[in-house]
Order: sequence, then structure tokens, then C-alpha cells
Amino acid sequence: MPTARIDDVEIAYVDEGEGPAILLIHGFASSKKANWIDTGWVTWLVEAGYRVIAFDNRGHGESTKFHDSADYSLELMAKDAIGLVRHLGLNKPHVMGYSMGARISAWLLMHHGEVFSKAVLAGNGASMIEGSGDWTPVRDALLAPSLADVGDARGRAFRKFADQTKSDLVALAECVTAVRQVFAAEDFEKIANFVLVAIGTKDDIAGSGQVIADLIPHGELLEIPGRDHMRAVGDPVYKEGVRDFLSR
Repeated sequence: MPTARIDDVEIAYVDEGEGPAILLIHGFASSKKANWIDTGWVTWLVEAGYRVIAFDNRGHGESTKFHDSADYSLELMAKDAIGLVRHLGLNKPHVMGYSMGARISAWLLMHHGEVFSKAVLAGNGASMIEGSGDWTPVRDALLAPSLADVGDARGRAFRKFADQTKSDLVALAECVTAVRQVFAAEDFEKIANFVLVAIGTKDDIAGSGQVIADLIPHGELLEIPGRDHMRAVGDPVYKEGVRDFLSR
């Protein structure tokens, strides 16, 4: 598995296929494997003619873990993504982020939009402006002795997922504390890239996708029918919608 040293972070990534490049940024408590490989995304995009780069965010997968929330700001996580783009010499890659990855991608578009071509913000909508509730129960769930000790529904969902992905629970607890930054509506209005906002119709975490799509001058919405936050990732409607969007 190749890695790239970005300042004090060792970033593990996969780089497959040939053609226009697309950078994939996974969600909280996930990994390149869980979010993009196991769901068929990497194979799907390679077969569609793209060079696909998927990496583990700091604190996740096979990349460096930190146990201090100061190491998990959106700016630092976005810096890792930009560093990988430069390390690989990518020229105007597309970028697609899911959930926390969409939040990181949004930061990239707001601050380094000229580096990227088209973008897909998936699994995150108006919650990037309005917030998505209190995530302290998720932090508490990650630090609990076991899943059996967790009563909160959202906390149980993320602890169960983190256990399945064999994640560093302390690293995730510090990460979830730091990445809840919200943006102002006008931040999205300044994005110049063409952006697809893709959200499951039963997603109760993301917030309205239409709100974000309407704020972005070249934004459009893709609804993923009948899917919640956890089950939208590998949906064929999502995949077909992204392929259509990127090919235009």
C-alpha cells in the first residue's frame, strides 16, 4: 500500500486506473476501504475511465493517528488532501467526499477551488451550515468500554461502525470533537466549481441537500431514493448520477 508523507502525517492511499483523476475523501469513522473499495466505487470509476485516488484521512484506516483534537481541524484534514494532490502531481482532479469527506471537500472548494475540476458533496447538506445536533454522545460512545454500554442511538450506530472497521477509538473521539465546524451560507455562494450534492432521501444526519445545491452557483441535487446516511454510499443511483455528472 503506497503512502505519502505530508508534514507530520503518513497518508495511506490507493491509486488505480488511467484517465481524468478523481480524489475520494471518506467519511468519519470510515476508511478508503470501507467507503470506496468495499462499496465498489473504485472499480466502478476505474471501469468508467478514471484514475482513482482514495486515501485514509488522518486518524483513520492506515494513516497516522493522533490523540489530540487539535490535530483534527477541517483545515488540517484538507491540507492532507491538497498535499496528496501535489505529491501525485495531479492536474485539476475531480473530488468527491462523503459525510465528513464532503465537509472537507467543501473547505477545499472554498479555499483551493482552482486546484479542482468538478466536485461531489455527498451525505452532507444543510447540516454544514446549521449543524447536525450534539455529537457528544458519539464521542462518549466511542470511549465507552463496549457497544453494550452505549444507549444513545446515533452513538451506537457510529460505535458499531467503528468496531467493524477496527478503528482507533480514541483517535475518532478526538476527531469528532474537532470537525463539527459549520460554514456560512455565503461561503457556498463563492464556490465556482460545478458541484453535485448527493444525499439519501432518508438521511436524517445530512440536512437538506437542496439548500446547499441552491447556494452554489453551479450546484445541482441528486436524491438517492430510500437510502439513509449509512446505506446511501454504495447505491447504484448514486453511482450512475456521479458518472453522468462527471461525463458532462
